[in-house]
Amino acid sequence: MANKAVFIYSDELLNYRFPGRHPFNQKRIQLTLDLLRTLNAINDEQIIPPRVASDEELLLVHDERFIHAVKKAENGQINVDHLFNYGLGTEDTPVFPKIHEASALVVGGTLVAAEYVMEGKANHALHLGGGLHHSLQGRASGFCIYNDCAVAIRWIIDRYDAKVLYIDTDAHHGDGVQWAFYDNPNVCTVSIHETGKYLFPGTGNIYERGYGKGYGYSFNIPLEAFTEDESWLEAYETAVWEIADYFKPDILITQNGADAHYYDPLTHLSTTMKIYRKIPQVSKQIAETYCKGRWVALGGGGYDIWRVVPRAWAMIWIVMTGFQLQTDELPKKWLVKWQKEADVKLPETWDDPANIYPPIPRKKEIEEKNRQTVDKVLNFIHKKQDL
Repeated sequence: MANKAVFIYSDELLNYRFPGRHPFNQKRIQLTLDLLRTLNAINDEQIIPPRVASDEELLLVHDERFIHAVKKAENGQINVDHLFNYGLGTEDTPVFPKIHEASALVVGGTLVAAEYVMEGKANHALHLGGGLHHSLQGRASGFCIYNDCAVAIRWIIDRYDAKVLYIDTDAHHGDGVQWAFYDNPNVCTVSIHETGKYLFPGTGNIYERGYGKGYGYSFNIPLEAFTEDESWLEAYETAVWEIADYFKPDILITQNGADAHYYDPLTHLSTTMKIYRKIPQVSKQIAETYCKGRWVALGGGGYDIWRVVPRAWAMIWIVMTGFQLQTDELPKKWLVKWQKEADVKLPETWDDPANIYPPIPRKKEIEEKNRQTVDKVLNFIHKKQDL
């Protein structure tokens, strides 16, 4: 195999940028890549440019009318009322210049990642511009125009007749991907997220298990607000290993939103860098155990772009490539360069210091509720195995 891991990137991915002070800011990819370069953890030969997905590829998941609406929005040829019909022009997904081209490039990047892995040109592929998991068949949603995850999964199924395990650790439920394959037994979706009681999109309860032939291939682990590292990791590791063994996939696709961290301004979980060290380790182990190493990792949420996302996302590449960190300290060159722009003090170490948040009053209750949630979700598998 020529390259064990590839990193999908070009500066054009930064054009996926909503106007004003919108929280979705792809500068975080630039920060992550620069951190890796400063560490000498990546070289130019490992970086593969994305391509623009064709309309035919977008149609694998999205309605033609929706694609045309995005194109018209790009050219200013659609009125506001029609925009709203397609989830465009809202506070979450406002129109921006070259919205179709920039969104199709994100999809194309994920397709390039999938092709590299499925064709054996790489074991692993990382596309941090991807992971836009909220977009629906005919509607933009939650900062997501086109659903690159779903398009790539459909592309893999159609071309390779492969079983795809999709694990989503974004703090928001991976609703768009779940609904795209809700009746498909060749796709197993797993979403570990903050409960929708208080958070967009409000879906992802434990009883969303699939439909028809797809029943039993949709798994949701809604965690309580203020969940901490130990409880989060217990739920994650218990669930994903058992589900992977139940499904036995041909390829693993992970959506690696970095918004479950305590510092994230849009969510209510209380985790730290401990989970972002562990997530890619488990992903790699699952890929090697069940998928002959085939693993595509995508970005996603993550709205503290200075203190959280670069560390969390760089860790994925570090695990993918087996790069050895020599110290817990972040490189001073990177810190000095970016502190000038940051509106917060940058962390100086890979791990977070202890006590970055006050004690959680309902800690034991939260842990027990999360444990019960995982037990209920996995009980479906246990009952099926007992038959």
